[in-house]
This record gives sequence, structure tokens and C-alpha cells, in this order.
Amino acid sequence: MPVPRRPDPAPLETDDVAFVTAGTVVWAVALVATIVWRDALADRGHDSWAWVCLAGVFLGLLGVRKVRRRRAERRHAVPKQPVR
Repeated sequence: MPVPRRPDPAPLETDDVAFVTAGTVVWAVALVATIVWRDALADRGHDSWAWVCLAGVFLGLLGVRKVRRRRAERRHAVPKQPVR
């Protein structure tokens, strides 16, 4: 006889905006660091790191925009009625 399946737990509420913003700030700090030490990095052949950091900042800003929009949509959503 199969064991009855337990109900799924409720989803965790997380602050996605803060998480994505923090990651974007880390990319921005890395970008500043690669610009400050540009000559030292270029001597070692790592002259493209600034572009990688710039891409991280750009994608992070897109991510912040997306999670803010999703949070606003969730706040304005009509709660679903439970199925009886």
C-alpha cells in the first residue's frame, strides 16, 4: 500500500530585491577595483576583467528591475480562493 503524500510546505518569503541589489553592488565594487588597478591587471593579461564586471553591473540592474516589478505585481494580485 503506498504511503500518502504529505502536503507541500508553504514557500519561503525572501527579499529578492535586497539580494539582487547586493550582488549588483558587489559587481560595481569589482568594476571600480579593476579600473583602479587597470595597469597591473593588463600586465598580467587580465585586461578584459573590467568588461566582465561592467556586464555584471548591467545584468544586475536588469535583475533589480525585474524583481521590483515582480514584487509590485505580487502586492497587487488578487488572492486566489481555495478550491473546495
